[in-house]
Amino acid sequence: MSAYEEEMDTAGHLGRRLGLNRRRFLAATTGMAAVAAVAAAGPLKSAAQAATAGKGPNGILVPPPRRGIILYTVRDAISRDPLSSNLPSGFRAVLEELGRIGYAQVEFAGYSQHGNAEGGANLETVEGARLLRRWLDDNGLVAQGNHGFIPGSWPLSQADLDRFKLHLEIADILGMSHVGTGSDPTGSAYKADWDVAADKWNALGEIATAAGLKLYTHNHDVAYSFLLDSGPLDAQGRPTRSSGIRRLEYFLQKTDPKHVWLEMDIFWAHVAQYKYKTFTASDGSTQTQVFNPLGVVQAQTMRFPLFHAKDGKINTGTSNGYDMVPFGTGDIDYAAFFRGTGAKGYHNPMYEQDNAPGDASHQGQSLQYADLSYRNMSALRG
Repeated sequence: MSAYEEEMDTAGHLGRRLGLNRRRFLAATTGMAAVAAVAAAGPLKSAAQAATAGKGPNGILVPPPRRGIILYTVRDAISRDPLSSNLPSGFRAVLEELGRIGYAQVEFAGYSQHGNAEGGANLETVEGARLLRRWLDDNGLVAQGNHGFIPGSWPLSQADLDRFKLHLEIADILGMSHVGTGSDPTGSAYKADWDVAADKWNALGEIATAAGLKLYTHNHDVAYSFLLDSGPLDAQGRPTRSSGIRRLEYFLQKTDPKHVWLEMDIFWAHVAQYKYKTFTASDGSTQTQVFNPLGVVQAQTMRFPLFHAKDGKINTGTSNGYDMVPFGTGDIDYAAFFRGTGAKGYHNPMYEQDNAPGDASHQGQSLQYADLSYRNMSALRG
């Protein structure tokens, strides 16, 4: 049993002996929990430890109300059978644990959990949303967004439109300000396909705006590769070379800033910086253009209400150039990034780590990393 698992088990037993429920007991022992979580991290260095030696002059970079997490990071805990584990399992217990850690915001990644958890397996309903909202409120959490359903059809089918509107209704019940997806607008390299994607997103964005929500898309690294929009055509009549415009930057140009927003995944943007440095111009020459993730945000910072704060340790032995690690333990300079975005207090960073779930011997790992990452985010100073 890991240190984190022992802590959870101890909390349950001692809480019952003292006549307290688990949440009240843990709230009274937050300091003990913090020490246990950081100690369990082993060789991982906490930025919080370094911050105690001397804080920067510009104060806290991510204020407490803006500290968030996407629930994809702890998907193993949400999908865990509560009847077979003493660890937090299912939405209710996981939200309780994230609130105890200190998170103020969450981003959903769908509404499914283990069937034995309270509420059942599927909470993608109006009734399920009301249940989730109660648990959010109980734990002082605000839902900021969701990686949910975006219609694939265009023009929209009635079935897709109805399902999209259901997701808007669920978002409204949950109190969200944003609704979106974890996928790129299109996986195509061709300008014509990005034009179609922009038309669809503009239409969906108008519907979301009318419902009082901001519609956003999320990037992976390939969305910041170069658009094929010039040069000789291939056998299918498609361009084979580039004018040096990156796909998602073109999407920003083509979509209405009143209706379409972006969530930059800062890790994947740095992977794009590593991978996509050159393009073949229309004359066949190789051109170099180094991507600047922060520069993209600075150019129109208000279009990026959400970030995925995913950290990476440099590893040039991999195709991506980085390995995902808990927030504050990698090489991405988040202090410089958040200091430079502008619009202080506007952005909502959501900690994410795709590989946070552990194996059978480390079943509490994702929540342990969530604890460590929260403290490192809290320690960021200008």
